[in-house]
Formats: sequence, structure tokens, C-alpha cells
Amino acid sequence: MLITPAYAQAAGGAGGAITSFIPLILIFAIMYFLLIRPQQKKLKDHKAMVDAVRRGDQVVTQGGILGKVTKVKDDNEIEVEIASGVKVRVVKSTISQVISKTEPASE
Repeated sequence: MLITPAYAQAAGGAGGAITSFIPLILIFAIMYFLLIRPQQKKLKDHKAMVDAVRRGDQVVTQGGILGKVTKVKDDNEIEVEIASGVKVRVVKSTISQVISKTEPASE
């Protein structure tokens, strides 16, 4: 045999373990910046939009129902008028879009 077993085993060393994790770390970083971070930003923007909903706003629910907010009942529920005299209670988080916002009342 030309190469002794002890010499062949010493070639791997601790450097090989670190370099084998570099592709894994790069994949995680790419996933974070392309998937996780934009989704967190979108959730944050949606929460801010839902928290800012007030009486008189025109909204679209996730079910596609258009209506006007008539009452903000409590922290997670609003009342939406979808036709004249027809009011439904909607969970705030199901609002997908605010079409038109009303101006706050000046005091």
C-alpha cells in the first residue's frame, strides 16, 4: 500500500465539518430573505390595516363580500352593511382590503 491509513485519516480534519455546513447555512439564508421575511412584512401590514378600520370604510372580505363598516363592535368583530338594511357581523381578520377610507372627524 502506498498511503498509510493514519495519513489518509488525518486529511479530513475539523475544517471539513465546517465547510459541509456552509451550503446548509446559505440555503437557510436564501429561504429567509425570499420567503419568511416578505411573509412577515405582509402579515404586519395586514394587521395594521385591520387595526385602522373604522366606521364608514368600504371593505372587501376574504369571501368577496363588499360592504360598508357601520360599527366596530369589539377588538375582533365589526358590523358590515352589505345592502340597505342588511348588516352582517364579520371577524376583523377576514377583511382582505379596504377600498375607501373615511376621513377622521375633526374636533
